[in-house]
Amino acid sequence: MFKVLFVVFACVQAYVYAEEYTVPQNIDIDEILKNDRLTKNYLDCILEKGKCTPEGEELKKDIPDALQNECAKCNEKHKEGVRKVIRHLIKNKPSWWQELQEKYDPKGEYKSRYNHFLEEEGLN
Repeated sequence: MFKVLFVVFACVQAYVYAEEYTVPQNIDIDEILKNDRLTKNYLDCILEKGKCTPEGEELKKDIPDALQNECAKCNEKHKEGVRKVIRHLIKNKPSWWQELQEKYDPKGEYKSRYNHFLEEEGLN
């Protein structure tokens, strides 16, 4: 779950190219996370509760792959983005974090699989 959230927020307008998720140069994760309205729009898109941009639709399709394959297409920049997003959601928006878990990990399968990432970040 930890790595996937990066895909969700850090790759807000990502396209899958070759074997790596890509992040457009104009994406600023810090700015997105500072803006609750913008963050919520992305969240609603991936939770199928709101409209999506074409890039948002692509992200929504990438989430299952990222969860199943431990975000194998993520580079170091993606991983840093995941850490930022996870820290922000757990500390500041726990109900949003819970919604993501309920949607993409209803049985807790990925939570136990990726729990060590949360522990490394002191978020468990």
